[in-house]
Amino acid sequence: MEYLKTLRSLEEAGAPLEEGGEEERRAVQRFQNLLSDFKAPDFGDRIAGVYAEDVFFNDTIKTVRGAKDVREYLTATGEGIDRGTVEFLDLVADNGNYYFRWLMTIRFKRFARGEDKRSVGMTHVRFDAAGKVVLHQDFWDSAGGLFEHVPALGWMLRRAKKGL
Repeated sequence: MEYLKTLRSLEEAGAPLEEGGEEERRAVQRFQNLLSDFKAPDFGDRIAGVYAEDVFFNDTIKTVRGAKDVREYLTATGEGIDRGTVEFLDLVADNGNYYFRWLMTIRFKRFARGEDKRSVGMTHVRFDAAGKVVLHQDFWDSAGGLFEHVPALGWMLRRAKKGL
């Protein structure tokens, strides 16, 4: 419920970016550029330009607060894969809330080697007045997108799904 608490406090402050404005366009572009390639040579360096110091971040696997922790987490994620891209399919903006629907393609180093795995998801983002992300909440099937490919855990998840 930390997501809802953070969202409520940000919504009370209002929408900091003018919808359709140049700063909004740049903020959206920075966010999409960052996540479009987890293996980009400057991936770690670009994180600081995207996330605010006091950001709330949850990708359904891990919750972190603060730009430093987001950078450490996302950089480690990039190091654990051979390939990781996000294709943004569409975007809806409403009163300071931005909903990005995406297709992630990932190739893991430790399991399902040599296979691209795909997952569809959505990310809810809010920006601060400087155009940096202060809230990042992912909604996606992390069980199907990630955990089903972990050898023992994946077998149990697939078996449980068959039994339902």
